[in-house]
Amino acid sequence: MRVSTRARRWALTAAALLGALALSACSDGARPNMPGPVAATPATSSSVPLPADASLDYRLGSGDKLRLIVFGENDLSGEFDVSGSGRVALPLIGQVDAAGLTLSQFEAAVVTKLQDGYLNNPRVSAEVLNYRPFYIFGEVGSPGQYPYTSGMTILNAVAVAGGYTYRANQERVFITRGEGAEVAYPASQAVKVLPGDVVRIPERFF
Repeated sequence: MRVSTRARRWALTAAALLGALALSACSDGARPNMPGPVAATPATSSSVPLPADASLDYRLGSGDKLRLIVFGENDLSGEFDVSGSGRVALPLIGQVDAAGLTLSQFEAAVVTKLQDGYLNNPRVSAEVLNYRPFYIFGEVGSPGQYPYTSGMTILNAVAVAGGYTYRANQERVFITRGEGAEVAYPASQAVKVLPGDVVRIPERFF
């Protein structure tokens, strides 16, 4: 079967057009193996660094109750409170500064005092029996002071205080920790409350 000259011309022209379109797509089209630019995600309140759990590098403060064990010395061991002045009154060695110290730092301070004319190579262990309370006020049912429990979160604290009032802003809270300034956090189960924290639940704007 013979193909006319006109048909051959149309076939060649169509092939050329298809080739040009393919080259254009390769040069200008999207490349599936080359990822495009990623849009930056704006920071939100949930990006605020979360406080660590109270058991990690916990700093002692007034109102904490400790169990202190001096190995081999039952008369020097026992349960002791951190006073309002931030000190612990211990047998034999008297007042030991505790406020602002971690447990390991407090243990080292007790060892140093015991070595000062009392014991040779004393071994000391300390643990927190009861943490100092936290405080919550603002738009909750029963604002006030409450006992701290390990692992407490913002939502746990609100529940302990009687839940939100109808005026409460349930999206964020404000926490004052130690001598620091008040800081805003998202009202999330991921946000931890620490002993001694002052939590404020703000009012929402209608």
